[in-house]
Amino acid sequence: MPTGAAQNGSVLPSDEIGTPRGPARIDTDLPVGPAAALLVLGHGAGGSVDAPDLLAVRDAAVAAGLAVVRVTQPYRVAGRRAPAPAGHLDEAWTAVLGGLRDRQPDVPTLLVGGRSSGARVACRTARAVGAAGVVALAFPLHPPGRPERSRAAELATGLPTLVVNGDRDPFGVPEPGPAVRVVTRPGETHDLRKDPAGTAAVVRDWLRAQGWAAG
Repeated sequence: MPTGAAQNGSVLPSDEIGTPRGPARIDTDLPVGPAAALLVLGHGAGGSVDAPDLLAVRDAAVAAGLAVVRVTQPYRVAGRRAPAPAGHLDEAWTAVLGGLRDRQPDVPTLLVGGRSSGARVACRTARAVGAAGVVALAFPLHPPGRPERSRAAELATGLPTLVVNGDRDPFGVPEPGPAVRVVTRPGETHDLRKDPAGTAAVVRDWLRAQGWAAG
């Protein structure tokens, strides 16, 4: 298995899916047996799908019987670090999700998520793409030092949502809601790099509690 691939499963070669905003790259990891669900993850604004928390969540989810796809937005595929406008991100993500559902029609449940900007995109589009739940890592509640510019409304999808944030995150920590569970990781900042395995365990346990992962 290639270096960095999820353990206890298989990895497919990187591929591209066309979107109205240019090609997006997908990296797919599959469990040993039939996938119980498909978890699609997006990256942060200036980051990549190889962020430590995303890789740890991938490994835990694949080991628990999920297929995991990490999506690199078109602006990053094109080599730009400055993020595209929110509408462009949502448009490209929605196109990718449509392509993934066509490629994996037998997977019964679609879950979406990501870290930071990717978590926001997943929340904003969750209903439109037919997701059953959302995993939001380092959800940026507001710009640093600007609590009045809250993005809490983006979490109000009505779908089961897990938020995992560090207690030292300068972007703030959301409050739990009717369908939103918030887990605060001690000592972690926005990058969630201190204990990726612990963050992934929180996600795995939530997936199991929702019935989307092997027990």
